[in-house]
Amino acid sequence: MNAMWKSTKRILESSLNPGLYQVWIKPLSAEIDGEEMTVIAPNPFVASWVKERLMDAIIEAATQVVGFRPRLSVQASSEQKPRAVMSVQETVHGMEQLHLPVHQDPVSTRDIFRFSFDDFVVGPCNELAYAASQDICRKHYAADQLYLCSSPGLGKTHLLQAIGASMASKQNIAKKRVVYLTAEEFASRMVMALKTKEIERFKSFFRENVDMLLLEDIHFFQGKMKLQDELLNTINALNSRGCKVVFTSSFLPKELNGVDSQLSSRFNAGFLAVIDKPDMPTRLHILNRKAQSLQIQVPGEVAELMAGRITSDIRQLESCLHNLILKARLLKRNITAELAMQVLKNYNTDPDNLSMNQIVQFICNTYDTSVEQLRSKSRKRQFVLARNTAFFLARKHTELSLQDIGHQFNRRHSTVIKGITTIERHMSMKTPLGRELEKTLDKLTA
Repeated sequence: MNAMWKSTKRILESSLNPGLYQVWIKPLSAEIDGEEMTVIAPNPFVASWVKERLMDAIIEAATQVVGFRPRLSVQASSEQKPRAVMSVQETVHGMEQLHLPVHQDPVSTRDIFRFSFDDFVVGPCNELAYAASQDICRKHYAADQLYLCSSPGLGKTHLLQAIGASMASKQNIAKKRVVYLTAEEFASRMVMALKTKEIERFKSFFRENVDMLLLEDIHFFQGKMKLQDELLNTINALNSRGCKVVFTSSFLPKELNGVDSQLSSRFNAGFLAVIDKPDMPTRLHILNRKAQSLQIQVPGEVAELMAGRITSDIRQLESCLHNLILKARLLKRNITAELAMQVLKNYNTDPDNLSMNQIVQFICNTYDTSVEQLRSKSRKRQFVLARNTAFFLARKHTELSLQDIGHQFNRRHSTVIKGITTIERHMSMKTPLGRELEKTLDKLTA
């Protein structure tokens, strides 16, 4: 079972956010008896969090390993006593570790930073964000705060991790303490600290023992006022110490709703860099660079075909290339346009000039709803999912503002943001719903 669980964890590590894996999956162990699988967490809080948010992901990964869909339960270990939620106790290569009630360093180890500046392809769409990201790593920087904004899959996570990798390099590692995590992970740690009466230790760590805070997906804080208060105080404390903070989000600060005015002002205080959709030459450069790193030569016509079909998500474009190369190797065939077309059928290629009316019609046909039901006040799950998917597609394929998208469905722009965030979260975490959504979106170009 130990080998099976290791294989399951490897699948989860490749499919989940690195911080999410390090904090919640890595400390788990598991036992299997027939078709029953028991996952063991180090304490009740971790068990509860995993049970609420990661059950489906674990089941799907385990199914790939054991060959059947196990019945999963999660329980806390009765043999381990919870340790202090967060404390700076050890130093690894000069970087101080953040300890949870597990034996990991989930936020500040160099292993988390998988991307670097060297493997980032620069084009007109991202050259400002790239320059700003490099600049904040230098000793003398015009501002101590950077806000990176883009749609999913365009490189903001790559740049954030490149900043972390640069700051954690041999030249800087003895001088700077870097913490990298998502907004949701920050919130989870704060909740854990409150539950175990370690909130002062939590505050002390983030305010006094961090030199650079890298925080992803800050739109998660919308409407969460207590979390916003703590984040604002943390940022102010870091600012007063001359420390640096980098945020990422799928939305501009002005598009966020349910955010305290002081925090909103703080988000706008530093340098704002937006990453746009890459043009054709940049997409071709990305494909060729990736193929070169894999020591594969992709014919020009094949690269142009792929770059012409997948235009708004670089992560998806690179995945398509990986699958094309793997298919060619498995079938012992050359990489051709015909083979590329077969692979492209599995991806959500980008249609040209997709209108809001086309999106609405697609949603109505897919979810068996009417325009009136989409615009109604009904909160039935089917209608909410349909609306959220429409919000996501409209944001991705049209130039409409969040307010204009919301107007199409009698909704406020804050509802649109929440819906888009929900869709992105399920897709990025590869939950069963996320995979179902990917299949649904594939139908748009089928």
